Amino acid sequence: MERRILNPPGLAPPRGFSHAISTRGGRLVFLAGQDASDAGGCLVGAGDLLAQFDQVLANLRTVMAAAGGTLPDIVKLNIFVRNREHYRAHSEALGRLFRAAFGGYYPAIALFEVSGFFHPEALIEMEGIAVVADEEPP
Repeated sequence: MERRILNPPGLAPPRGFSHAISTRGGRLVFLAGQDASDAGGCLVGAGDLLAQFDQVLANLRTVMAAAGGTLPDIVKLNIFVRNREHYRAHSEALGRLFRAAFGGYYPAIALFEVSGFFHPEALIEMEGIAVVADEEPP
């Protein structure tokens, strides 16, 4: 599988995301929206954006492992938040959590502010697309 990050010089340099990623080979995996629910369906970190962000990353990691991949196999990530300003105010700490999970890799990312989620206490949800090696997962 080949993955190429595209950050054209005609655009502002990205910070915390890549403008585009092209791939060749591999198998597409479509990731459903993940909130901060644990394996029992209980929301982790009510009222705490950082705790919820960390749990969402853990949920994405679990899904990617089931698909035979890892978080850096995600090529497109949509982040939905209840409050964009709250997200921006915590961007430094959120960035640390993101880098701990993804290393120095940034997928193509979009951030959306929404009025609410299925779970009323959720502050964040992420969904995306990954490209993993052609082998089927175990």
